[in-house]
Amino acid sequence: MRFKTALVLSLVAVFALCSLAAAETYKFKPTRDQLWYLFGCGRPVLKVNPGDRLILWTEDANNGNTKTLQDIQTVSGLPGKVNPQTGPIYVNGAEPGDTLVLKIEDIQPAENQGWSWFEPRSGFLFSNNFHPTFGTTAPQTVWLYPVNKEKGTVTFQARNMPGFTAEIPMRPFVGTIATAPPNGECVHTSTPWWSGGNMDCVDTAIGNTIYLPVSVPGAMWSTGDVHLVQGDGEVCGTAVECRGWVTIQVLSVIKGKKIRTPRFENDEYLMSAGSARPLDSAYKIAYEDMINWLVDDYGFDWQDALTLASQVSPVRVGNVVDTNFTVVVKFPKKYLPTK
Repeated sequence: MRFKTALVLSLVAVFALCSLAAAETYKFKPTRDQLWYLFGCGRPVLKVNPGDRLILWTEDANNGNTKTLQDIQTVSGLPGKVNPQTGPIYVNGAEPGDTLVLKIEDIQPAENQGWSWFEPRSGFLFSNNFHPTFGTTAPQTVWLYPVNKEKGTVTFQARNMPGFTAEIPMRPFVGTIATAPPNGECVHTSTPWWSGGNMDCVDTAIGNTIYLPVSVPGAMWSTGDVHLVQGDGEVCGTAVECRGWVTIQVLSVIKGKKIRTPRFENDEYLMSAGSARPLDSAYKIAYEDMINWLVDDYGFDWQDALTLASQVSPVRVGNVVDTNFTVVVKFPKKYLPTK
């Protein structure tokens, strides 16, 4: 028995070493014509295997065109081209009905300055295309934030209060990450959707595991839109935006595991994301997915899961400014059943 156990452990160790040896690390910086503004379109820029690690350069939300206080979007931006994506990336072995598992290992600003802005008909508190009013629209105004990489901070510099500044700790995350949607669809990169997208939720952060539905061969996932810091909701319409280097490991492809909407996980929480309009629909999608996750993977009765989650689950708002809104329900893992 001891010999058989030792043999099995040896075989497991050999398999693990072989898998580790086979893993590759790719460093990729797209050219301008390799950036994409749609999920579900384009040829893959890389083909990778589960276990591979990618160090990806990501463009900022305005294509690197915001450098000064005068670089408002209507002057410096490219029409219809916001949130450029690095990708798509093809994962060998991923097929429709699977789940792609990624881990965000690091996010580093690629520049010494970030930015945010107001722009016409954008932001939660202003008249916009989805909620037109006779009220004022946002002024076209840019804020610049010096980045202190050693201290891990950005500095807010007031535009209308001379001399006022505020140093803010960076909490970087990728604003946008998604697989290709099903049925040959193409979704604009400003949109959060069932396959991921511009969710702008702070939980797509360093150290967190991301679960995305696979709807096309290879998954064809992309990422970008690094945010150095953002409050819940991205209420003014932007975070502190910056070009960045993002390190992501393709942990695995879970064969035959179908999920409806993105999920995240860290040491403390299981997290489900829902994206829709109005906000209560996004809330319901996220909550339903969390209950299904607890039932399917952790043996909960659905009524018990719903009742317990109602008492212990924080809920965060990703954004309330995009074509859809995003809500993230977080279930504390300390309340999971012990086996």
